[in-house]
Amino acid sequence: MVAGELTGRVIGLAIKVHKALGPGLFEQFYEDCLAMELSRAGLRFERQVVLPGVYEGVRFERGYRADLIVEGTVLIEIKSVDNILPVHENQLLTYLYLSECRVGLLLNFNTLLLKNGLRRFVHDPSQRPPEAPRPQ
Repeated sequence: MVAGELTGRVIGLAIKVHKALGPGLFEQFYEDCLAMELSRAGLRFERQVVLPGVYEGVRFERGYRADLIVEGTVLIEIKSVDNILPVHENQLLTYLYLSECRVGLLLNFNTLLLKNGLRRFVHDPSQRPPEAPRPQ
C-alpha cells in the first residue's frame, strides 16, 4: 500500500473515533479506540513501540515510546492537549528519525474538528531531529 493511501485510511479511522468520542478525553482512550479501528480495518500495527536512544555512544533501549506504528511505515503520536506546541512536533520528528518509518502523524484529539489537530510529517533520512530549546 502506498504511504499516502495508508495515511488517508488512518486519518479516516481517527476521524471516525473523534466523531464518536469528541474532544477532552485522555490520550490512552483515544489510542485504545484507534487501535480497535485499525484492527477492524485489517491493518497491521504495534502499540507503545520502544525506540532506542543514544547518549554519548551508549544505546538505551527504552529511550522513547511511539504510540502506534501502522504497517511498519506510519508512526502515530496521539495528543489530547489545548494546542500543538513545537515540542510535540519535535517529539514526532525525533521518533521518525529513530524509527524506520517514512511518515508521521501527530493527532491532537482535543479539538472540535480533528483536521485542526492533525499534522503530517515525511521523514527525510538526511535530517537530524531538532534540538530541544535550552533554558536561558
